[in-house]
Amino acid sequence: MVNRLSPDDAMYYFLDGAGTTTHLGTLSILDPAQGDGAPLDYPRLVALVENRLQQMPRYRQTVTEVSLGLARPLWIDDPDFDVTFHVRLSAIPQPGSDTQLQELIARVMSRPLDRRRPMWELYLIEGLTGGRLAILTKTHRCLVGDGSHPEISEVITDESADTPRLDDDLWMPGRRPSARSVTLGALAEAMARPGEFADSVLHGGGPIADLLSFADRSARFVGTTVQQLVNSAPDSPLNAAPTSARLFTFASVPRAAVLGVANRFECTFNDVVLGIVTGVMRRWMLSIRDSIAHGETMRAVLPLGARDGVAESRRAGGGWLCAGCPEFITDLPIGEDAPSVRLMQVAGLADRYSQSQRRMTSGLRPMLPELGVVPFADFSTRVFNGLFQRSYNVPISMSDHQITRRYVGGVPVAALYTIPALVARRALAISVNEYCERVEFGFFADRNVMGDLPAMAGYVADSLEELRTGGFGPRPVTRIPVAPPAADDDEVQS
Repeated sequence: MVNRLSPDDAMYYFLDGAGTTTHLGTLSILDPAQGDGAPLDYPRLVALVENRLQQMPRYRQTVTEVSLGLARPLWIDDPDFDVTFHVRLSAIPQPGSDTQLQELIARVMSRPLDRRRPMWELYLIEGLTGGRLAILTKTHRCLVGDGSHPEISEVITDESADTPRLDDDLWMPGRRPSARSVTLGALAEAMARPGEFADSVLHGGGPIADLLSFADRSARFVGTTVQQLVNSAPDSPLNAAPTSARLFTFASVPRAAVLGVANRFECTFNDVVLGIVTGVMRRWMLSIRDSIAHGETMRAVLPLGARDGVAESRRAGGGWLCAGCPEFITDLPIGEDAPSVRLMQVAGLADRYSQSQRRMTSGLRPMLPELGVVPFADFSTRVFNGLFQRSYNVPISMSDHQITRRYVGGVPVAALYTIPALVARRALAISVNEYCERVEFGFFADRNVMGDLPAMAGYVADSLEELRTGGFGPRPVTRIPVAPPAADDDEVQS
């Protein structure tokens, strides 16, 4: 049976380009001192990953494109698969600070994945203070889909210190088809459904469609899912042309403190989280500008599931990556001085827009046909991405549940951060997880646009403190010089 990329997977595959790498990941910080089992070392981690790969078929497959774009690419078993190429050992020098760890992560996440091999990497990072370890995963977005295609960090972690070992599975790669057979197979598949093939050519993502019906498709596309573009997002350096250099930083605050603010103001838990993010973005804007006009906003897109439930009814367990979830666009009132008033505005706007069809989006969706004639797929996805470049300023990945304690090889995970994908025309992406009794924020950014990203960690604590103390006035913000946005020649030309 032909295992072809879905339209969504193909879109993410083709979205990679200059300044854009659609991989995401997680950072798990492990503390062997909190456990009572054997320490985790590289050989044990390799054995664990190899044992769990049977639950993730795509992680031993490469993506093979079809000649002339006659169909979407195929998942093909990698005949030379070597788990030690993907699972790597790294270390940071003394003193092993969080700042050094964040810089290492930024360098790793700046590099594109090797498309000739299965598109994922996993790093065991040693040398952190206190004998801690870190595991960094880096996975192309096309490998991660619904619940049947989890990210590797969700598979190698367990809910107890007892590490279950799956029955040994003797994996043998299937025979790799020749380019000729792949092409003939695409033609045969198309000819078996000539009606769909013709419709795909005329109304899909191929060159004839680009010439004959692009305007019609664009009009229908805008009319159904991009109505918010009429009222585009405010001008922001966050929509600058990106480069390939990245920065990453993280911060965490007590979950009890966030819950206390939610109870005090009678709003949802995620209202407070979004209020913290709004305070962070306000402080960042004040660090690069002299002032912010009253009523000024920033536009964010976040999962619709983040609006479900109040703090008292939040569920526990489950995964932590929101991939392909329905989303909505809301405004962050960064121009409001009073933190308490700002929180109420955040809650009201999010509640209103999460119920507005004009602010709904089902997430990134491809301008590719179901059958998949995609000669100009890379062009189509860039056009699609261009349509969305002004619909919002910053994406926020926000969990809809509390994640309970996890273990890797019996070693407790002390902290868990997600690293969102940074797509074109976005200089910053934010992720938020509830892990155990902490709320953990990850900030992933373009280095040339947001050279001051490390300051975000301090802004998180400041923003929460404003809400806890009920302050009604502005707080001082340290001005930080920011390098002017820079773009490489390839991005400017494209």
